[in-house]
Amino acid sequence: MMKVMAIGTLKPLTPEQQRAYMPKEVPATLQLYLDGKMEQFWLRDQAKGVIFLMNVDSVDEANTLLKALPLGRDNLLTFDLMQIGPLMPLRLLVNAA
Repeated sequence: MMKVMAIGTLKPLTPEQQRAYMPKEVPATLQLYLDGKMEQFWLRDQAKGVIFLMNVDSVDEANTLLKALPLGRDNLLTFDLMQIGPLMPLRLLVNAA
């Protein structure tokens, strides 16, 4: 299992699109949380998108899960994905003590 930071950019939605997508998007996102695939989530400044911290087996799995969300399926929410982990150089400080 690895951690992936997913930085999402939301295309501007019309009020009609918001009413159509959000009742499906929010429960689908919460299901990823309940399934243990999403650890934390935040709203980006000025509602430009979201940031998800995910627990997945690969960056490809994160991509597949996010593209399956309603906004992802219709390319209204796109993500930059990056594997993240501990700051390994900190081991040098621990070992030096």
